[in-house]
Amino acid sequence: MTHTETIDRNTIEEKSDRTLHDLIFARYRQPVETGTVALNPVLEAILSHRSVRDYLPTPLPQGALETIVAAAQSASTSSNLQAWSVVAVKDPDRRARLAALSGHQRQIVQAPLFLVWLADLSRLRAIAKGLDRTSEGLDYIETFLLAVIDATLAAQNAVVALESLGLGSCYIGGIRNQPEAVAAELRLPPETIAIFGLTVGYPDPDKPAEIKPRLSQNIVLHHELYGEEHPAAPLDLYNATLRIFQAEQNLSPIDWTDQATSRISTADALKGRQLLTDVIRALGFALK
Repeated sequence: MTHTETIDRNTIEEKSDRTLHDLIFARYRQPVETGTVALNPVLEAILSHRSVRDYLPTPLPQGALETIVAAAQSASTSSNLQAWSVVAVKDPDRRARLAALSGHQRQIVQAPLFLVWLADLSRLRAIAKGLDRTSEGLDYIETFLLAVIDATLAAQNAVVALESLGLGSCYIGGIRNQPEAVAAELRLPPETIAIFGLTVGYPDPDKPAEIKPRLSQNIVLHHELYGEEHPAAPLDLYNATLRIFQAEQNLSPIDWTDQATSRISTADALKGRQLLTDVIRALGFALK
C-alpha cells in the first residue's frame, strides 16, 4: 500500500462513522433540524469541509489535476460563456514568488499544487475578433461580474471534488493584494485577472484542521422576506462558540464581531485591494 493510499483510507475511515446530525452539529455547535434527510457521500464531502493550511510533501496522484478541472468545468456557467481559466502552479520557485505577492502565506509554498483562478474575458474578445464581430458587451461590469461568478462556481466544484479524493485546500484571497505583479508573473493577457488562489495537497495528519463553526441559520436564513432585525443574542453565542474553536485549534482568541469589523474598518484594512478598480481597468477591463 502506498503512502497516498494510506491517507485516502484513513480519511474515509475517519468520516465513515459520522452521521448527518454529527456533521451539521460540528458546523454550528448546535443542533439543526434535518427531518427525514439522509446522509449521502456528496453531503458528507460538503459538510466535512475545512480549510487546510498544513500539507504533506506527497505529490498528487496522476490524473488528479485533470479530474479536478473536469469537476470545475461541470459547474454552471452563465450563457455557457465559460469566462474563466485556471493556472496550475507546481514549480516551487514560482509558488514562492506568488506566496510573497499574497502576503507570504506559507501554505502556498508548502502545498504541492497552487491553482490560480482567473476571471478571463480575453478568450471571448479574441473569438469575436477572429470572427470580425463586435464585442462591446465585454466592456460592462455585468460581464466582468459574470466572469468572477463563473470562476467562483468552478472553483467550489473543484474543492468538493478534491476533498472527495482525500485532498485538502485553502482559498487564498491574498492573490488580489498585488494583481498586476501576479499578472506579470503568470503572463496573463489583457482582460484577465487572478480572483483568488487555491492551495491543494494532502493534509498533514499531525496538524489536523477541524470544521470551523459558522453563523447560526437564524442569522443568515430568511423566509419570504429579509428580516428587519439582526438580534444580538445569536451573535454573542457565535462569538462564544468561535472562541471555543479557537482554543481547540490553538488560535489567537478574538470575537468574530471584532474580527469582521476590523476587516472592514478602513480602506487600509483591505491590504491594497482598495485600489482594485483602478488596477482592473489597468489590466484591460472597461467596467462601464
